[in-house]
Amino acid sequence: MRAVIVAAAVAFIISLFGTPVAIRVFTALKAGQPIRSIGLASNQGKKGTPTMGGVVFIVATVFAYVAGHIALTTLPERQIAQEGPTMTALVLLGLFVFCGAVGFFDDFLKVRQRNSDGLSAKGKLLGQAIVSAGFGIAALYVPSTNGQTVASEHISLIRDISWLDVGKVGAVMVIVFVVTAMSNGVNLTDGLDGLATGASILVLGAYALIGFWQYRHWCADDAYGRVNDYCYQVRDPLEIAIIAAAAAAACVGFLWWNTSPARIFMGDVGALGLGGLIGGLAVVTRTTLLSIMIGGLFVIITTTWVIQIVSFRTTGRRVFRMVPLHHHFELAGWSEVNIVVRFWIVAGVCVAVGLGLFYSDFLAVVG
Repeated sequence: MRAVIVAAAVAFIISLFGTPVAIRVFTALKAGQPIRSIGLASNQGKKGTPTMGGVVFIVATVFAYVAGHIALTTLPERQIAQEGPTMTALVLLGLFVFCGAVGFFDDFLKVRQRNSDGLSAKGKLLGQAIVSAGFGIAALYVPSTNGQTVASEHISLIRDISWLDVGKVGAVMVIVFVVTAMSNGVNLTDGLDGLATGASILVLGAYALIGFWQYRHWCADDAYGRVNDYCYQVRDPLEIAIIAAAAAAACVGFLWWNTSPARIFMGDVGALGLGGLIGGLAVVTRTTLLSIMIGGLFVIITTTWVIQIVSFRTTGRRVFRMVPLHHHFELAGWSEVNIVVRFWIVAGVCVAVGLGLFYSDFLAVVG
């Protein structure tokens, strides 16, 4: 537990004090956020606000993991921890960084060209697919010394569903879909000051709790796994908890500067990175289907966006005033702060229900 706290504290401090530095740097580089001319008039005032702030919490998370892992090797937990980074940590952090890199390239093009176009939709999807496929292959084809892989060949809900074995190739395809969908879901949510950041904190916090709970009931733990029929067959759950807690805390530090009125935006580097990490956490904790509930706000916003696109292209009619969904409520007269807080409440309810389902499964077996 102390290793998780150390990682979270380091991430928070780096992000809280590093974000003002990023604001000054990106302002000096004239890396301002372009705003679409056809967008809402209320958003035009945000034009020029520095973007690409997601770099801060990605860097903070990586450094915080190192600090947490060092703390871990000096604690009693060392008996089930390896000296260097685990494969689980490498693939999760790699996914976070490289999904962020796709977003960084998109942000760079927007800033350089002084418009909101950036990377094409196909180019962005291709980049996400390549990164997530690399994550899936590493997670499925690189086993540990005991033969266990980071990811599973089964579809999972709260743990692997035994009769839903899709094989390695099928599992990689599922991973690509989950990571890409969640990455784009967070990106669509990132439209109002603090909205995506706050919702991501809640989801990442949930995965920190899930990872730590799995660690406390881990099949590889001699103190638990050999004397209990009910345990979690995951790999390196404490490392998962460290990374999720570090990312959540880094986002808290960033939110201090990102809340309305935002001094800096996370940009696609932050949104795609966070979504990729959340999708990766769902895969490594064996909660792929449960992530639909835990990340419910992102799923809702993505679903309404798809409904709008399909409706307009097939019937020429719009179901919502504007998508993503938060812009629909802006046009309905809601203030930005009201929308953000209410959407945070929705995200919190989804997280609470998801955690409740996760824990109820445990109680159903041991109760």
